[in-house]
Amino acid sequence: MKYKISLFLLLIFVLNSCQDENEKRRAENEKEAKKKEKIFNNINKAWVFIDEPINEVSEKNAGEWKEWRDFLEEIGEKPRKTIGAFQKKATAISKKAFALNNNIPSQFNQPQIKSRISILITKVKMMDLFIHLNQIPDEKVTFLIGDINKELVSLERQMDNIVVKSKIPKEQGEEDFLRMLDTTRAIPNTNTVPVPPQNIDQKPVKVE
Repeated sequence: MKYKISLFLLLIFVLNSCQDENEKRRAENEKEAKKKEKIFNNINKAWVFIDEPINEVSEKNAGEWKEWRDFLEEIGEKPRKTIGAFQKKATAISKKAFALNNNIPSQFNQPQIKSRISILITKVKMMDLFIHLNQIPDEKVTFLIGDINKELVSLERQMDNIVVKSKIPKEQGEEDFLRMLDTTRAIPNTNTVPVPPQNIDQKPVKVE
């Protein structure tokens, strides 16, 4: 009889332990779900990119420069419902950003444009990296979204500046002067008159 009572009490203890463990696991799952929901909501709220050209130059480029048009279209499509959709979109944006190095219009194929494209690519890659971590740092992702928008504006303004400067008429002789400043076009002077060596030991003429 005592054996049956002990077995019964042990069974109750085991069942209570399992129930407590299940409750604990359920509470942890709920906590994790709320955390993921908060991360999703923060990223979803901040996921707003400047996908419309801010000036005529950028708008013209969207029509003529395929890689630029594709990039703007990619950032303009906002993912929905799941964090996985945002992760896929971040990867797609990263690929489109890297493609901006290709087929840059000759007018904008300049160091100041290339450097801004490089910075933009770096920001996008960082966003893609952070959003794929197991523990997503949503604050860093949302901060990078703002940074990417700033780089977009900077790039488009630089394009506009290049076009504006190209329309300013140069004064007569300015182009020749600029070519003279270009050391790569300088013609070496082969008619240099050699300076005769001077005898530093020569004594000065004494005047009486």
